[in-house]
Amino acid sequence: MLQAQRNCVTEWGFRSARVYDDPFAQLRLDVIVTAPSGREMRVPAFWVGGSAWRVRFASGEVGRHAWRSVCSDEANPDLHEVEGEIEVAEYDGDNPLFARGPLQVAENRRYLEHADGTPFFWLGDTWWMALCGRLRWPDEFRRLTADRVAKGFSVIQLVAGLYPDMEAFDPRGDNEAGWPWLPDWERINPGWWDLADLRIEWLVSRGLVPCIFGSWGYYLPWMGVERLKRHWRELIARWGAYPVVWCLAGEGVMPWYLHKRTGQAEADESIQREGWTQVGRYLREIDPYRRPVTIHPTRRGRRQVEDDSVLDFEMLQTGHGDRRSLPSTVRLVTEARAEEPTMPVVNGEVCYEGILEASREEVQRMMFWASILNGTCGHTYGANGIWQVNREGEPYGPSPHGYSWGDRPWDDAMQLPGSAQLGRFRRLLERWEWWRIEPHPEWVEPRWSEHDYMLPYAGGIPGELRIIYLFNALPAPTIRALEPGLSYRATLVNASDASERELGIAEGDETGSWPVPQIEVRRDWLVVLQRTER
Repeated sequence: MLQAQRNCVTEWGFRSARVYDDPFAQLRLDVIVTAPSGREMRVPAFWVGGSAWRVRFASGEVGRHAWRSVCSDEANPDLHEVEGEIEVAEYDGDNPLFARGPLQVAENRRYLEHADGTPFFWLGDTWWMALCGRLRWPDEFRRLTADRVAKGFSVIQLVAGLYPDMEAFDPRGDNEAGWPWLPDWERINPGWWDLADLRIEWLVSRGLVPCIFGSWGYYLPWMGVERLKRHWRELIARWGAYPVVWCLAGEGVMPWYLHKRTGQAEADESIQREGWTQVGRYLREIDPYRRPVTIHPTRRGRRQVEDDSVLDFEMLQTGHGDRRSLPSTVRLVTEARAEEPTMPVVNGEVCYEGILEASREEVQRMMFWASILNGTCGHTYGANGIWQVNREGEPYGPSPHGYSWGDRPWDDAMQLPGSAQLGRFRRLLERWEWWRIEPHPEWVEPRWSEHDYMLPYAGGIPGELRIIYLFNALPAPTIRALEPGLSYRATLVNASDASERELGIAEGDETGSWPVPQIEVRRDWLVVLQRTER
């Protein structure tokens, strides 16, 4: 009898006396688990080398679960129709990913929540190449994790070995055991996966949700749909029992960088869009946990697939052009939020801090609030130097197109000020029922428009909360459409350090207007109005 706790992973193994020439290719091993409620889950097992397989399982139900194995070689008694039981007890720890459960889409399809209904604020960080050996395990990986936990991040976006910005099997992408696949793409390398396990497990143990990208988009023409399905089966078998989020691919329909010069890009884009749709359907079929699925785009996630029903939420990439990326950010966010059927929207990549010696902390603040106040349910930060894991004296080096995005070491980039500032924003928003915040540009004048994206942004909860983001204290804006008879306590929040100063009571005049007092320092600010009783 195996013992487990609710939502926590339990693991057990199988070993075959029968020897196979190519066990990875020749066998499929699943375990069918029946929960106390009668629900059945078909959980894929993973090959660990030689004649051994393992299975990982987690359940949100307390009580006795029965399991039996199902092997493609039905004549193998070590692997087929083996039976057992798991006793799942209540979780007795304080990790919110286990106490509240893994993530799912909320009923109104505007945000993500834990299995128990607790809203989940997505504050992501971008670690594309964190599973490679250049971010050393355990000391460096744990150091970066501790920094992000302390600052308030909740999600880490990383790639499962098939990285961007390099060719397959580039030496910069291996870990201590090599690459996730052997160079002929015929089978996986279990040693790579074992070392990646340690890193994924560590993130979860610290309360961080791994958003796992299966690969970068251009791997699909290289590997083909069937091999990428096999790759995804391995991902689900290894990590699906953890409270993870899946991303089908990074920049899903973007072709290999150099194909843009050869005329092959258009054909690749079509192949990739069709292929990622097929892979998404396959993922839906075999993931017993139904972890939320997205795809990372060149612009909008829904445009990366032929059928967006394979996605649970939409991820955006809105540019790396410093302030020049503000118009595209606002346009893409507002367009995505308005599309039907409704999906939660996350800005998953915008203006890495320090990229091209630009996009400093004020741009991080700008992109965060322009996204949140226009309807996203979260935001992903990135620091140039971390995503590609530059090291002191050992920068990542040139991309396939021949130039480098920068050489700042990861541990220096870790301290860039934007990361701490966005963490403060999360804590500020979590004072309120942030998941009910809606865009209300009509609440402030002047306000942003297609003619000027640098004017104020507004959102909140009618009758309860208003948040106004100002890029500049001049001119002092006017709050509009204040409800008759309601009073609000007005606070000025410094967008850098979250320090606060009271502005008094805000009440609408006969037109529902209240002028914000003139602010002396010209910089970006938040004006927050919270309903109060006089």
